[in-house]
Amino acid sequence: MRLGIMQPYFFPYLGYFSLIANVDEFILLDSVQFIRHGWIERNRILNPNGGWQYIRVPLLKHSRETKINDIKIDNSQLWKEKILSQMNHYKNIAPNYDSIMQILKTIFSAEYLNIVDLDYVALCTICSYLNIKTPLYIFSKMNIEIEAVHSPDEWALNICKKIEGVDEYWNPIGGMTFFDRRKYQLNQIDLKFQKVNLQDYEQKDRPFVSGLSIIDVLMFNSISKIREMLDNYELL
Repeated sequence: MRLGIMQPYFFPYLGYFSLIANVDEFILLDSVQFIRHGWIERNRILNPNGGWQYIRVPLLKHSRETKINDIKIDNSQLWKEKILSQMNHYKNIAPNYDSIMQILKTIFSAEYLNIVDLDYVALCTICSYLNIKTPLYIFSKMNIEIEAVHSPDEWALNICKKIEGVDEYWNPIGGMTFFDRRKYQLNQIDLKFQKVNLQDYEQKDRPFVSGLSIIDVLMFNSISKIREMLDNYELL
């Protein structure tokens, strides 16, 4: 069985969904320390004036050591309304504006206290829209105990060892710098690194901006086209 594990991201870029689509099970690792300036509560969309802009979920103040699953959303701010208003400029340029806005409004119709639950619902909803059937799990809710972790690459390894049938672990190519293949080989787990080949697509007569949130991809591309994009990768 192929397993993928990533921290929960907020409407992540296409490569994140490619990893989900091409493994058998996918786990959101939320029992690790929250790192500021990452992708857990923010992402990027087109800016109407050129380039890109952030969409962001405000968070309550927390200590540096706080784990991701303990990060709370600051619901005193009208963040849902702000994010939806940041999408307005897509109305005149994106063919799928109406349908994607309805998806976003459906996601935002629920109340969320913590960022993990929001990210999970958003990921599941987008996967359903794209007909990605891979089961998604939240690690802190799986009630499994793993061996002590002594280095960053052992989180995935120790989780793989606790889940029956896992013989392949897939990770984005960025992990090649700190994953030790020998550890995985000793445990009969084939470590694969996925390199997604991001394709340009039309963003309505403007210079193409790559690596934006999946929201931008959804706005401009059909489901069938996105499915082709998800399968455009190499394994290293």
